[in-house]
Amino acid sequence: MSDELYERGEKIRGEVLGQAYVSSSIANTDAFSEPMRTFAVRNLWGDIWARPGLDRRARSIVNLALLSSANRPAELKIHIRAALNNDVKREEIGEIFLQVALYCGVPTGSDATRLAKQTFAEIDAEAKAG
Repeated sequence: MSDELYERGEKIRGEVLGQAYVSSSIANTDAFSEPMRTFAVRNLWGDIWARPGLDRRARSIVNLALLSSANRPAELKIHIRAALNNDVKREEIGEIFLQVALYCGVPTGSDATRLAKQTFAEIDAEAKAG
């Protein structure tokens, strides 16, 4: 894989997830986790997120639905923040999780909604402190 793909991936990742998250991720990477991080940066961020077929907002909406339905709360929390960075409104996130509840079950939608509320509260507290 080219360094260009990796560099593009890091740039997009920083824009979508925020530099604070990316810096923390890099700082917490060790020899064991580096191959997975590099794989994700190149392929997920440098390739898929850079494709022209969907804009970042649409990709965020898809991610929220997929991650919530797959019961991946750690990634979902990260992508709730990313969705807000990509101009997905809080009300729209609630609608996405209602759709998830319809197709994947109320417990799944409820868990996602609960996680979103916690994430919103963290974001609001960070904004007040910052």
